[in-house]
Amino acid sequence: MKKKILSMLLAASMVATLGACGSNTDKASKTDKASSAEKKADDPVQTLIKNTKGTVDLTVWCSETEQYQNAMKEIVDSFKQKYSDVDFNITIGSESEANCKDDVLKDVQEAADIFIFPDDQLKGLVEAGALQSVDATYTYDPRETNSEMTVDAASMNGKLYAYPLTSSNGYFLFYDKNVFSEDDVKTMDGMLEKAAEKGKTVGMEVSGAWYLYSFFKGAGLDLDMNDDGTNSCNWNATDTKYKGTDVAKAITELCKNKAFKNCVNEDAQADALNGKMAADVNGTWATDAFKKAYGDGFAAAKLPTYTVNGDQVQMASFRGYKFVGVNAYSKQTGWAMLLAEYITSQENQTKIYEATGEGPANTEALKSASSPALDALDAQSQYAYLQRVGNEYWTPAASLGQNLVEGKYSDTQKLLDDAVKGITKKAS
Repeated sequence: MKKKILSMLLAASMVATLGACGSNTDKASKTDKASSAEKKADDPVQTLIKNTKGTVDLTVWCSETEQYQNAMKEIVDSFKQKYSDVDFNITIGSESEANCKDDVLKDVQEAADIFIFPDDQLKGLVEAGALQSVDATYTYDPRETNSEMTVDAASMNGKLYAYPLTSSNGYFLFYDKNVFSEDDVKTMDGMLEKAAEKGKTVGMEVSGAWYLYSFFKGAGLDLDMNDDGTNSCNWNATDTKYKGTDVAKAITELCKNKAFKNCVNEDAQADALNGKMAADVNGTWATDAFKKAYGDGFAAAKLPTYTVNGDQVQMASFRGYKFVGVNAYSKQTGWAMLLAEYITSQENQTKIYEATGEGPANTEALKSASSPALDALDAQSQYAYLQRVGNEYWTPAASLGQNLVEGKYSDTQKLLDDAVKGITKKAS
């Protein structure tokens, strides 16, 4: 099946021919009218409206969280009011960003016209022909309004394929400063010692592949995606400063500590809210819960160091962005692109930041966005790496993480060898 090609109708410029007769006032009046008509004819939004017949049906997929859903409804309602001459039927659907690519590619033609997804899914969506490239703009050029890093991440081979939305898709440490001092949170050992004294816990989803990366990369071991979509990974290395087995044993020792808890986001928030968990490795999306839990003690910092072979090693992290994509098979490509442009405008990126705590990609919006979470993310940025991994990474890495958490293995090297074999295998 051939990919639908975007065809946008742009009106030709009007050429005003003024007569030689009449007063100067008449001539000026005619010139102003002609100029106004020419400008209106050249306006791509007016051209889109003029060529729209009947109801414009659009579907938007965004995060299932209440904050995102409410913010998106407000944005969509504002869009409909702005273009009130057009009859819109816009549906907002709930879609996990983590699963967006897979759900879109199940049936691209039936997927949403517009969807929010993390940057590491861009390559797969582009290669599948699912994304409409940003070949035309209506009200501003996203290449000029967003940070260079987000524009580069939203591009492939020099072509922009999505609209940058947020620049804060990473993780750091939330903590209660009524429990921990700024010195305590510099090291995992310091936090665990203080947490044990206070009868509290420190959380992190070690069994999650996204967070497990933190330990290995921090210790100098690598994970990258090759051009063919496979992964290269040396987490089982035996000739590096810190061997893979050193890191694995350090993780297991950490998880044995009674003050440490391996937990997913929802459980961490629940434990913080009931007073049990005083610190957790998490992201901006969890800001509201930790603010509520810690009250005047709410604070955030870069990730701590952890102990490997007696050394303090700085934990690394993934850094990433979120984009708004337009389905290449949308039946309303022009309106889908205009709405995507509208969602990612400076005003609406600010609105999403205020609702969710996620940092804007828009450079002007980012200047006015300030919070402990964003400051912590910025502090972590020097130890953060762009998330570029193939699909084969996630399951073996999660399995490795679970084994390390439980400590249910006898041969550490074999455990790592098996994990790396799975991570680096070619997709079937």
